[in-house]
Amino acid sequence: MQRIAYLAFAGPHHIRAIDLLIVVLYLAGITLFGLHFRSKGDCLRSYFLAERTIPWWAISLSIVAAETSTLTIISIPGLAFTGDFGFLQLVMGYLVARVVLCLLFLPAYFHGELLTAYQLIDRRFGPRLHKVTATVFLLTRAAAEGVRLFAISILIGIAIGTGDITSIVIITALTLLYTIKGGMTAVIWTDVIQMFIYIGGSIAALWALGHQVPGGWSVIHQVGRAAGKFTVFHFVVNLTTTYTFWTGLIGGCFLVMASHGTDQLMVQRLLAAKDLRESRLALLSSWVIVALQFLLFLCVGAGLYVYYTRVAPGTKFSSPDRIFPAFIVDHMPAGVSGVIIAAVLAAAMSNLSASLNSLSSTTVVDFYMKLRPQAAARERSSISHISTFFWAVVLCGVAFVSRGSKHVVEVGLSIASVAYGSMLGVFLLGAITRRANEAGTIVGMIVGLGVNIFLWRQSAPIAFQVAGFHGVLPRIAWTWYVVIGTAITFSFGYLFSLLLSRTRWGQHRPPSEQEVLT
Repeated sequence: MQRIAYLAFAGPHHIRAIDLLIVVLYLAGITLFGLHFRSKGDCLRSYFLAERTIPWWAISLSIVAAETSTLTIISIPGLAFTGDFGFLQLVMGYLVARVVLCLLFLPAYFHGELLTAYQLIDRRFGPRLHKVTATVFLLTRAAAEGVRLFAISILIGIAIGTGDITSIVIITALTLLYTIKGGMTAVIWTDVIQMFIYIGGSIAALWALGHQVPGGWSVIHQVGRAAGKFTVFHFVVNLTTTYTFWTGLIGGCFLVMASHGTDQLMVQRLLAAKDLRESRLALLSSWVIVALQFLLFLCVGAGLYVYYTRVAPGTKFSSPDRIFPAFIVDHMPAGVSGVIIAAVLAAAMSNLSASLNSLSSTTVVDFYMKLRPQAAARERSSISHISTFFWAVVLCGVAFVSRGSKHVVEVGLSIASVAYGSMLGVFLLGAITRRANEAGTIVGMIVGLGVNIFLWRQSAPIAFQVAGFHGVLPRIAWTWYVVIGTAITFSFGYLFSLLLSRTRWGQHRPPSEQEVLT
């Protein structure tokens, strides 16, 4: 999913008038819908947690929408086109992670009035590590979402004929309108609508493929099965193959533990539930929807494989990520193409609104309120709105810088996975140890993050020599990054906590039973 999907829309494709109308109506409709919501009063709990009045099923759908980006919708069909259904192996790890989070992390988040994930770090370790983890989140989230914004601006440009900069401003301005007014309430309820839109668009793609392939889905199933497209399990054991049973079970588990347990983008949704029971229900039920959603996207990829094998053989694509977008624009019936383009935009706006709100909440709660703890409610509310606007400008800036640089786009799309390992290691040090301290944990986080950056920067095998042995260190699959980063952060953090415990820097008040996450 980390390939450069924005290139998918480059080329001499032209949208029809009816499709253009559908896209414009979607953009106007979702903006007006979001503007109907307004956060109540000047309370941060209202603006960032929607007063904890959102039903569990809406939070569940919002979680799914937040973890589904435009690149997911584009790239996963490409995985099935070039390979098989092996991506589904990750979903098993996703379930294990959700169970662990329900037992280990969520009880701690609902112990006390927390607004962000990183307040828990302050309570367990101290203010320095609190600021470090919050800063890492701000930087990685801004980088990732900024380049995603540029990616979707390409589609906007094709749909309504605008340039990159104008397209970036349009999509940001429309999303900002309802996000800054309605806060988390608007974010979650627009997520719900947008999720139904992009799922509906994907179903429309399945319908179109069934009608355009002679013999329909029975032929697609027959040809795809013969080509091995529906194979799910691969039990090979190595660190270089991206999708295997073990990378799915272990790597997928650690990835979701990090993204849903330490990333404010997801934690904020879980904190918006009425109580611990409803938060758990939302998280667990979201797995069912995610599994069905990925299966749907992979089926689209299998259908595309058969279409370009039987109906349009010889069609060439420079990237698998070009396949689905090209089919949408060039081969979909009039009207259906517009629905699917609107669906891709829905996923983009859902991610953008969630990012704006989570960036704002971390800025206000983890930094501003530390500087001005006695600030009045009205002042906090004003700063929340200003912060949301500020981050919208920052994301636009990142998107502008990303133009013309394929490497920057790839960096932004994968950097979050690199940072997740060290973040999860920090949270686990707080969850299952009593001897870890702030100083040692900071050292462990730096080492874990550094190792993951090194692995991620590998663009080719690296030669190495150990005790006279000459060999090649192959590129590690990205699905192992979080596991490696977590293990290194945890082990080095614990070791240095013991070593530094007798120094002034390493001294700390032992955590109470309530402060230990377990």
